[in-house]
This record gives sequence, C-alpha cells and structure tokens, in this order.
Amino acid sequence: MDCVGSQYKAARSLPEIIADRIIDLILEQGLKEGDRLPNERELCVIMKVGRSSLREAVRMLSSRNILMVRHGSGIYLCNHPGLSDDPFGFTFIRDKAKLVNDVAEFRMMVEPRIASMAACNVTPEAVTALRRLETEVENKLQRGEPHGREDAAFHALIGKISGNLIIPKLEPILCNAINLFAKFSDRRLTPNTISEHRAIISAIEKGDSTLAHDEMIIHLANNRRYIAARLEMERDNSAGDPLGVIEDFALRPSAAVED
Repeated sequence: MDCVGSQYKAARSLPEIIADRIIDLILEQGLKEGDRLPNERELCVIMKVGRSSLREAVRMLSSRNILMVRHGSGIYLCNHPGLSDDPFGFTFIRDKAKLVNDVAEFRMMVEPRIASMAACNVTPEAVTALRRLETEVENKLQRGEPHGREDAAFHALIGKISGNLIIPKLEPILCNAINLFAKFSDRRLTPNTISEHRAIISAIEKGDSTLAHDEMIIHLANNRRYIAARLEMERDNSAGDPLGVIEDFALRPSAAVED
C-alpha cells in the first residue's frame, strides 16, 4: 500500500502538489466564497516555490472552479468552489423537453423535504430575505421579464435555510432546472407562481414543516402538470393555442394567498 502511495506521489507534477497545498491553506485559514487569498508573491513564499509553478497550480484550480484570478486585484475563492455552473452537462442534452420534464421529477423528490427542513430552522432574517426575493420574482413576472435567476435564488435560499450542508451544493442544478422551466413556460402560470411562493413563505415562517412540505408539492406539481400538458400538445401538433389548457391543471386558485 505504501509503495502504491509513493508511486502515486512521485507521478504527480509539482503544480498538482502545489494546488493541493493551496486547498489546504484555504481550509486552514477558513476562507469563504469570495475571499481573497494571499497575493502571488506571498503564496510563493508560503509554498516555497517559484512563480511559474505557482501560476500553473492556480490555473489548475481555476479550471476546477475553485480559484478566480482578477487581474490587477488578486486571487479569490470562487462561489460554489469545485462546482461548475453546469455540473451535469445539461447544456449538451439535446432533448430539452425531456430534460425539463425529468428535472421536474427530480425537484419533486427533493424540494418538498427541503422546505420542511427550512421550516424547522427559519429565522426572522431568513423570512425577510425570502420575501425580498419573492417580490423580485413577482415584479419580473408582472413586467413579463425573464425571472429565472430570481426564482432560482428564491429556491436556493430555502435550501440554505434548511441547514443541510449538502443541499446548497445542489444550487447549480436547481438554477439550471428553474431557468429551463422559465424558458419553457410563459406568463400563464404567473398568478399561480406568485400565490404559491407566498404560501411556501407563510408555511416556513410559521415553522410548520408539514405545511411547508405540502405547499412545495403543490407548487412543483403545478409546474410538472404544466410541462406534461405542453409536451402532450406538442406531440399532437395541435393547432391553435397549445398552452390554453394549462389553467385546467392548476391545483390551487390563482388568487394570491394572504400572508
């Protein structure tokens, strides 16, 4: 076993070893996303290596979305270090209709439980942040503007409130999923989205884990039913307005829920 380990270490390049040491430094110093690392000269001294080897190590870590170099400013720890914006390669899946349907199924498996956990860990500050994001989504929807980024941030914050360390790591997946759905849909679900978001916030604020779970199911089920209806209409190549049936699939009235 030791021989194998020795051979492995011997086969690794100096920049690879330096990259591991930089990661150790990040962990030892407790650096967080967006924090600035020591500058290049300081890192060379700390690592006792030359500038060219250090730069190659930094390039390696940049390609892994761990470090970000801002020229003239310094070296920073990336947001979601180690995760790409598209970790599962959604961009390269050609059948986007099938993809959006399958992602809706995945969200139904995990997000109701996430909402339930958030209700058990919520704080007044978290509720304020959720309401702010919900308002941003609502304003974008009512103006007919793209709202995928704000919607993704809303659901990602619920994941963060849950207190589970793994769930925020799923944020790139959820962001891609919500952006896909936002591009796939139109404004017909606007009243439902607004009322459902408000109902989710209300349940989380009350600390009612069961209600938060159920409200998230209603929200995601409406999305999934919308997708199923649209896909069916597209398969049938129907004339007229293929999206007109979607109101028939809503699980709750479109009237806003009072907070």
